[in-house]
Amino acid sequence: MEMPMTDHARQALLLLRDPGLFQWYVVPLLLIVIYIYAAEVQRRNWSIPLAGLALWGMDWFNEIWNALVSHFTGRAPVWGAVGKTAYQILIGLNIEICFMFAIMGVAAAKMLPPDPAKRVLGVPNRWLLAAVNAALSVGVELLLHAAGVLTWDWPWWQAGCPYLIWLVGYLPFFVVCFWVHDMKRVSTKVVTVGAIFAVDAAALVVFGSLGYL
Repeated sequence: MEMPMTDHARQALLLLRDPGLFQWYVVPLLLIVIYIYAAEVQRRNWSIPLAGLALWGMDWFNEIWNALVSHFTGRAPVWGAVGKTAYQILIGLNIEICFMFAIMGVAAAKMLPPDPAKRVLGVPNRWLLAAVNAALSVGVELLLHAAGVLTWDWPWWQAGCPYLIWLVGYLPFFVVCFWVHDMKRVSTKVVTVGAIFAVDAAALVVFGSLGYL
């Protein structure tokens, strides 16, 4: 039996890719993102911007499968973005969230200790920081959900049981971000980031052309 679409999903779909929502603050936000990456490129500190792009690419992957869940169930995405936005890209992704994730990986990578082998409280620092950053991100999501701008309509993805949000929604972002950061060769980092975005781009083209997104 087909499940009815939730009110939250309808709200998000009404916003989807409506150019009339545009606000001028998008332009300075874009310049801020460009400046953050340009500053690291100027220093030839390739590990930081590539790690940032890796996390950003992982978020695009998550947002794509989230939109597919919405399409194929006909009920709701796993998470939806509603409320004021300057542009709704996908049902769970607006332009403000997109820019946030573009910056998040750079910020997380810049906080890494220089030595990947160093342990903190007996735990490898990369794994500890990935776990802590993921937990902090879930905390922010809980606040956004409480504010009514981030919606959850599935019983297994809720504030009362945030473990899946932590495990699926955020932990892989930081693990991949730190993994790319610590790769020995810049060329390997570039190929890995390129592969992530190639998968994202292919999915956007294929599923977008089919009307699934």
